[in-house]
Amino acid sequence: METYLRVLSDADRDQVHEKTIRILAETGVRVASELGRDYLKKAGAGVDENTNIVRIPRKMLEESLAAAPKKFSLGARRPDWNLGMNEGECYLMPDGEGITIIDHRTREERPGTFADWLDATRILDALDDVGVYWAMVEQGDKRGTLADSVHYWNSIFQNFSKHVQDSSPDARSSPWLLEILQVVFGNKDTIRNTHPFSFLVCPQSPLMIDAQHTDAYLAMQGWNIPLAIMPMPLMGGTGPGNMISMTIQGNCDVLAMLCLAQAAEPGTPIIYAPALAVMNPRSGMYSAGAIESGLLSSAAIEMGKYYQLPVEGSGGGTDTFLPGIQASYERAMSLLLGMLSWPDLMIGCGLLGGSMVMSLEQLVIDVEMFRMSKQVHRGIPTHGEAFLDEVIQRVGPGGNFLGEKSTVMNVHSGEWLIPRLGVHETQKAWENAGKKGILEETRAKVEDLLSTHKPLPLGEEIEKELKHIQKRAQESSDG
Repeated sequence: METYLRVLSDADRDQVHEKTIRILAETGVRVASELGRDYLKKAGAGVDENTNIVRIPRKMLEESLAAAPKKFSLGARRPDWNLGMNEGECYLMPDGEGITIIDHRTREERPGTFADWLDATRILDALDDVGVYWAMVEQGDKRGTLADSVHYWNSIFQNFSKHVQDSSPDARSSPWLLEILQVVFGNKDTIRNTHPFSFLVCPQSPLMIDAQHTDAYLAMQGWNIPLAIMPMPLMGGTGPGNMISMTIQGNCDVLAMLCLAQAAEPGTPIIYAPALAVMNPRSGMYSAGAIESGLLSSAAIEMGKYYQLPVEGSGGGTDTFLPGIQASYERAMSLLLGMLSWPDLMIGCGLLGGSMVMSLEQLVIDVEMFRMSKQVHRGIPTHGEAFLDEVIQRVGPGGNFLGEKSTVMNVHSGEWLIPRLGVHETQKAWENAGKKGILEETRAKVEDLLSTHKPLPLGEEIEKELKHIQKRAQESSDG
């Protein structure tokens, strides 16, 4: 049977739900977006225009949850790469927007650049275990103009062929993103039906929905763009001071935004994605490696499943700034906890130091940990032919199973996870190979991927159209 972790009982989840309803109905949320408040008011919410507080009644919340589709697919440019949500699979995503990188060639830490972003994006495209794009590192050599945004989006689709989850910086930029999506993927109906792009929004905890990114998403209304809702409360800081109340806080923040999305466009695909974080009580800093992060991830995943929504979990954080022993045990523990609750998507590979430092070597290591975690979730198959009692009897006392067809079959069927990294031979073989450690191995893997992987080409006509959009965006920025 498959291996599952439960950290909340059915009664616990019912209580989280009921307390969420009461908080949203009585206390409400502050919605900075005027357009967002208008949609919520028309849908039945109580709006105080003096304070921008919106109170959401139970009936409206329940109707909004019912309107959100429970199954849909995240499409991609790459053939046969649609990711079915709520179909029983889990796909890996990188962690996002580090500030600095550990240069895999010089091994020095420095600010990230466009070239670093490009290396990371191409490696993500090359690693088949990674299913969805996130920007792993900020491009410190870019200014943040409209032309920069257009160049960034064009570069994503030129170098990454799987599903893209990203956002738009503001409502002015969103039509440009939609134009790029049409050039790359086809007309509006195609985009509405295939969902090649999902939009990430991060409501501010506690109980706030901002204007800038909310309006950026609402500017894409009518395109059926899936919305991943990721509040990031910090336990003891921007979130309350224990784990069950953090689960309530994250649930309130997600469901408030869900209601706004359904009020604007009923049937909007929603991904339940709270990233519940932990504060170091001694320093007040974010503690990415805290074991409670793994438990909170599991709790959030369970609440998403409670609503039968697709879920984006998080895990694999660390407080340390270099790949090594601390990074390994912190990341492995929190990743495994979340994975055993089995979300549709799992975020967390490739960044260190509280998600601030990108390491391509760590990315490769994290992919291996993801594979191992999937194997743990796979569990111990116990279908009718799995018990092999007849084989045990036939081999008998003192026999050997190496030559049995069932052994060979199970090696190929996944009963063994075949490692892709690390030392798995004799000590003598390892010594003869130069006593390479894991970082030397992963650096070689990174170099090999960068030198050999070729992204799926867009085609000459699409490239021509993207260059034309880039030119117009530059003219708009200069003007």
